[in-house]
Amino acid sequence: MEQARVPYQKILFVCINRRQPQELCCSQRESESIAEALKARVKALGLSRHVRVSKSGCQDLCAKGPNVMVFPDYLWYHAVSLEDVERIIQEVTQGLVPSATS
Repeated sequence: MEQARVPYQKILFVCINRRQPQELCCSQRESESIAEALKARVKALGLSRHVRVSKSGCQDLCAKGPNVMVFPDYLWYHAVSLEDVERIIQEVTQGLVPSATS
C-alpha cells in the first residue's frame, strides 16, 4: 500500500443512486445529467487538475436529492437541478486558478 495527498483541491460527489422504480432516488431526478454538466463546466474552465466531479452511490439523503457533496468544504447542495450547475461551479471554484494544461 502507498499513501499520498489527494491531487485535487475540491471533489464534488454527485449521487446517481438508482432505487426500485417506486422508491424516490437521485437518479430519477436528473442527477446523472447534473454530474455530466458539472464535469463539462469544470473542464471548460480549465480546472480539471483542481476539481474532480465524481459520481457516488447513495448518500442516504434521497428525499432531499439530487445531492451534491463538496469536500474538503463540507458543503451539501440538495434539491439540485440543471439550472443550479453554474451557481455551484461559481461557488465551489471561487479563487481557483485554471491550469495551462487542464
